[in-house]
Amino acid sequence: MAKLGKRTRTLREAFAGKDNLSVEDAIALIKGNATAKFDETVEISMNLGVDPRHADQMVRGVVGLPNGTGKTVRVAVFARGAKADEAQAAGADIVGAEDLMEIVQGGKIEFDRCIATPDMMPVVGRLGKVLGPRNLMPNPKVGTVTMDVAQAVKNAKGGEVQFKAEKAGVVHAGVGKASFDAAKLAENVRAFVSAVQKAKPAGAKGTYVKKISLSSTMGAGVSVDINSAVTE
Repeated sequence: MAKLGKRTRTLREAFAGKDNLSVEDAIALIKGNATAKFDETVEISMNLGVDPRHADQMVRGVVGLPNGTGKTVRVAVFARGAKADEAQAAGADIVGAEDLMEIVQGGKIEFDRCIATPDMMPVVGRLGKVLGPRNLMPNPKVGTVTMDVAQAVKNAKGGEVQFKAEKAGVVHAGVGKASFDAAKLAENVRAFVSAVQKAKPAGAKGTYVKKISLSSTMGAGVSVDINSAVTE
């Protein structure tokens, strides 16, 4: 059995026996043990009682975190003419049409969010096998297929987070940085949980939210009391 490093042992000891904490206590524990040499991301993971293989149990949505994510989001926009100009003026990092499609097809993906005007979807549709697995495919349900590209770019750069249930019914996202004020992190966590609750699909049966965990990029995870995370 591999010998554990000092940092790993310290983390395990700090988190041992601590679970089902309030949001505030979990955040305090995570912040106090986020000792990496960079500003770690605070991540949330929610285990849901859904099977996303069934269309009526898919959980997908978007939420604007009240205090942002602390992350610099690179945004690509597929648009032409005036809409391309709007996107650039709004701060999009990459704007293009067929030329951008060719860049992406070549394997160069230097963006975290992809937005497109509706008329560009026949072009973007050819990139499904490339963008789909990376959860970058524009989708009208989360506001990334829109004529209001300027607002979409501003939302993406202003702390908007997309979420989508994976095969096991797990939804996860970054909800801020360890350097954030604890109260702001707690507000972001509850905003995210609220958005996932509101996205409950019609086909969900039984308990919808089974477990909520918080962790930092390099830290251990801790389970959170679901009632503490619920705002309504």
